[in-house]
Amino acid sequence: MVGAVTQYVGAATAVGLFDRLGSPAVAWLRVLWSALALLVWRRPRWRSIARRQRVDLVGFGVALGLMNLSFYLAIARLPLGTAVAIEFSGPIAVAALGSRHRADLVAVVLAAFGVALLADVQWAGNAAGVGFAFGSAAMWAGYILLGRRVSAKGTSEGLDGLARSTAFAAVVLAPVGLTGLVAHGPLDGRFAWALLCCAVVALCSNVVPYALDQVVLARVSAPRFALLSTLLPVTAAVVGAVVLGQRPTVAESVGVGAVMVALAVRGNATSR
Repeated sequence: MVGAVTQYVGAATAVGLFDRLGSPAVAWLRVLWSALALLVWRRPRWRSIARRQRVDLVGFGVALGLMNLSFYLAIARLPLGTAVAIEFSGPIAVAALGSRHRADLVAVVLAAFGVALLADVQWAGNAAGVGFAFGSAAMWAGYILLGRRVSAKGTSEGLDGLARSTAFAAVVLAPVGLTGLVAHGPLDGRFAWALLCCAVVALCSNVVPYALDQVVLARVSAPRFALLSTLLPVTAAVVGAVVLGQRPTVAESVGVGAVMVALAVRGNATSR
């Protein structure tokens, strides 16, 4: 819940920076600031990484970077709640494919139903935004699966892996981010203030929630983590209402309820 709240408060803040810097540049600066913070905090070793682990770290970094970029390109075109709901097709797919129990499947169906109601997508309105949201969903699925492998050796190694992968993601997104910064100059006082705000976005949207993800991923399976992540669209709806003044419709409220029931079903099955 802490990770969810900080993540979408950060997203709401980022939306206000798009006009000044552009969504690709904000996405890159978010990842760059996050990488710097994580590297200073963790100070991970680079020479002692096994070859197989390097492949996982690179893949995790690519998924993380493209997930951030696609999501910001989506919320630049779609409402925050809609983009988040579409994005959840990725975690739901992970939960469905990794499930072996009937209760898990019931929970996934309920969660999918809730997310569909929360989406309320106007397909004809912005096809590009919907496409970017689905791209973010695919990268989120990869983030969960590869993040589980990165954190397999425990929380400490998972956090070190997150720091390494975030640094790699910053390098991958650098050409897009730098191009966006040049296009949205000049380097005046407002520009410098926007860069500083991106550091706050990085702390809220990357450092805190992703670090907590590694703590959780070291303790639960990828399918269970994917289903627990359905708390995020509920949180996004609340943040949208409080911060952006986006009041949920009746259908969206029903969707929130369906997600909560899905979590209750999954939690009850786990406790048996």
